[in-house]
Amino acid sequence: MSDDVRDSLIPYDEIVQDALRAVVGRVLSQIEGYDSLPGEHHFYITFKTQAAGVDIPAHLTAKFPDEMTIVLQNRFWDLTVEDDHFAVGLSFNQTPSMLTIPYAAITAFVDPSVDFGLQFQVDDDADAPERHDEADNDRPDVATEDGSNVVTVDFGKKK
Repeated sequence: MSDDVRDSLIPYDEIVQDALRAVVGRVLSQIEGYDSLPGEHHFYITFKTQAAGVDIPAHLTAKFPDEMTIVLQNRFWDLTVEDDHFAVGLSFNQTPSMLTIPYAAITAFVDPSVDFGLQFQVDDDADAPERHDEADNDRPDVATEDGSNVVTVDFGKKK
């Protein structure tokens, strides 16, 4: 076997990211139609507020110009789950707001009640075609020392 790293013409990192984002959609579809989560479940969803397709009120964009974390547990409404995004109603300082968040904008999804989490890479320039650099390491770092179910996918993409 050779020690040199080969260029891949297949964007494995993007494929894995898309598949893991589909997990978020599938989990959200399990609670679609509800206004609170069962048991002790609660979801922290972090997303890029300036990403393409994100639709949140202007006062939230002003307060969180780069990234924002929402919590779904109690008191949310009108959760709709689509193939590429979800929308949900939440209250911020007693002001009801509807948020539309594409899965591609999500940087983290965590359910601390069961020690589960996913972290994602988000391309800040989503409109430009992504350049595929030579991979520094073609194995994702998924080992955790604490035994948790958190999966971090980092393919060492150069920026």
